[in-house]
Amino acid sequence: MNHLSTLPTTGEQARHALLLLGAPASARLVVDVHAALFDGDLSVPALARERVPGLCAALRADLSAAPGLIALAEWPLSRRIVTPAARRADELAMIVRVAEFAAITPGRSPLKLLRELAERVPHGPEAFDLADAARAALTDPELVARIAAEAPAREELVARASALAEKQQLYGVPAVPHQRGQG
Repeated sequence: MNHLSTLPTTGEQARHALLLLGAPASARLVVDVHAALFDGDLSVPALARERVPGLCAALRADLSAAPGLIALAEWPLSRRIVTPAARRADELAMIVRVAEFAAITPGRSPLKLLRELAERVPHGPEAFDLADAARAALTDPELVARIAAEAPAREELVARASALAEKQQLYGVPAVPHQRGQG
């Protein structure tokens, strides 16, 4: 009996969803997007396994792994580092991409996913066009100012992360355990 599968691997399925999303995302969102818009059997437990080929951790400001956020290993560090304002902008841009992709994908009905994503956008639930509502939120002056204020710190983070070993660039710097009796 032949047990070969024609389904893409976990890494390939996650890659499809992450390419559409365009930024680090939670395993749950990756699975939900994949289930709504692609064929396959991607699951959160499969993504939770250690070191899925092609995937890595998003990095926080302290260059440790951002809990629960996965990214594509092929993405540059600047795309894998998450800061609050950039994360919000990425989330809105993801919603634009998903809504636009869903609109042009025949035979799929991702209404549940789109409803959940609409909750993350100001005026999203009542918007006629979710992508337009997310685009408008991206141009909000407060968000634009927060992104501009973060830019120098992000540049410094990318420079610091570039000096790390490749494994640390992919999976973050491990947290140093608290030391007792410091002296």
